[in-house]
Amino acid sequence: MLSDAETRLAARDDLATTVLANNRAAGRKVAVAESCTGGMVSVALTDIAGSSDVFSAGFVTYSGHAKQSQLDVSSEILETFGEVSLATAWAMAAGALANSDADVAVAITGIAGPGGGSEKKPVGLIVFARALRGQDPDDYFTQRVQFESTDRAAIRHAATLFALDLLQPDKDELRPSEDIALPA
Repeated sequence: MLSDAETRLAARDDLATTVLANNRAAGRKVAVAESCTGGMVSVALTDIAGSSDVFSAGFVTYSGHAKQSQLDVSSEILETFGEVSLATAWAMAAGALANSDADVAVAITGIAGPGGGSEKKPVGLIVFARALRGQDPDDYFTQRVQFESTDRAAIRHAATLFALDLLQPDKDELRPSEDIALPA
């Protein structure tokens, strides 16, 4: 019987393998801009042998300064909306595309806990953005997801899976949408 950690790892690896295969078949490269997941999406992809023909770049930008220097997120966005916001995730995804040769980029920022949350931005709030090269920036997909857990590992794992799924070519038609709640 698999442990919880082994089950999570197997699910992550299966999804990462599928993401790589589908993007390879579509002839495109991917990039990831991560904050609260701290590189977990990049690790999931690069743990799969042969990922180098699909994985273009991974940016781990935990601080506001890193978001500015590596992804060109403006200080105005960070000061106005904060690091955990649709605007910041949008700018991170745009920056990942601009600073790589990727065709599609996903950004993740949020509050994984156990501390750091507020009434407006509680623990488990993760904000995602997805940008496709050549797409009108007004059409970039952005999504706030409230993962219903206070367990840091569970939230980060769920956010990793959600981000991996956003890299799938069948998500190209996604547009900005409403807040959703999911179990972690």
